[in-house]
Amino acid sequence: MAEAFTLAAVSASAARAAERVMARCDALAAISETPGQLTRVYLSPEHLQANRLVGEWMAAAGMRVWQDSVGNICGRYEGCDPSAPALLLGSHLDSVRNAGRYDGPLGVLTALEVVSHLHQNAIRLPMAVEIVGFCDEEGTRFGITLLGSRGLTGTWPADWLERKDAQGISVAEAMLRVGLEPLHIGASQRAVSDFCAYLECHIEQGPCLQSADMPLGVVTAINGARRLNCRFTGHAGHAGTVPMGQRQDALTAAAEWTLAIESMTTASGHHLVATVGTLECLPGAVNVIPGQVKLSLDVRGPRDEALCALLKVLLAKGHEIAARRGLTFDAEQFYGISATECDQGLQHRLNQSVLQLQGRAMSLPSGAGHDAIAIAECWPVGMLFVRCKDGISHHPDESVTASDVAFAVQAYINTVLSFDEGHL
Repeated sequence: MAEAFTLAAVSASAARAAERVMARCDALAAISETPGQLTRVYLSPEHLQANRLVGEWMAAAGMRVWQDSVGNICGRYEGCDPSAPALLLGSHLDSVRNAGRYDGPLGVLTALEVVSHLHQNAIRLPMAVEIVGFCDEEGTRFGITLLGSRGLTGTWPADWLERKDAQGISVAEAMLRVGLEPLHIGASQRAVSDFCAYLECHIEQGPCLQSADMPLGVVTAINGARRLNCRFTGHAGHAGTVPMGQRQDALTAAAEWTLAIESMTTASGHHLVATVGTLECLPGAVNVIPGQVKLSLDVRGPRDEALCALLKVLLAKGHEIAARRGLTFDAEQFYGISATECDQGLQHRLNQSVLQLQGRAMSLPSGAGHDAIAIAECWPVGMLFVRCKDGISHHPDESVTASDVAFAVQAYINTVLSFDEGHL
């Protein structure tokens, strides 16, 4: 069990570090625009307050601290060679509405404990270590995701400054209100030569580690996704007068397809998942056979080839069901993102650290998006997952244990030390 592993494999200093991480997660959770809930969105007073607090913790860990031009809070702990590409650690500090307290901040605060360990033990790696607390990964306020990490990569779309929140305030206006200059957003971009790799620690946001009774796992890839609006079209008819064998019922076709999606995706393996999340029956009357059903399809997986192959057979099944039942079927994709593979070398480093602590390592994909998606466009990325209770995330019941966080801190420290030739 995790407690036994903790006593045997995790240092006392890592256990104390975990307690600090938990307390700091609580302190950040108190910085919220909604009393009794956690909501912290981009360019809000709470965003800047959280940055200031994290910046104080960074400075106490021996880091040079600054807030960049898009609102990320950044810290740098120098290495032996100032010209060497730095190792970047981090995660995000913003939240969804009525959030949990570990999604995002846990990754920033465990990274801080890594640098604190280096600082307290007077360790300098060959390269600098930088930490970034990304300002907006969730996209809660403006509907723009990965905004902070795309500041580092310099991949802000031109129209982002014009995007407005629910109150009609644009990103540009919101930046000016907090003292950021919209015309200078490019200053946050870092050169490809600035970093050698990016590591992110994050709660799993799923139940796999809990099911396997393991505190930690190593991420293989961040799932790609395809989202489609789909439609079965038949004929509406009187619920009492049209015999069962003569109906062109769009809902029964949609129901058959939904069950086929479940069984075919389960059989496909490859960590693929598919979800029908919305369903609308027309005309929507209790005494009318549905003549049309609109439904959504969300398909995700860690490998684009397998994802595309599954989507192809699912859509073919929809057409087959419709033809057999005398209906028509059509589907239109409205969103797509490619899978992001984690770097093999970084996976190996993380696996070695996890194996050392818990005797076995679990490799698994991430079904949720992360800042690593944007960062991977410029630098190799690796991710460490921490078990969370019942896989609950984006909810106040989000929970991790101090014991598991101690595992994460120790694994993170060991992985970062592996970049030091003297610790290989």
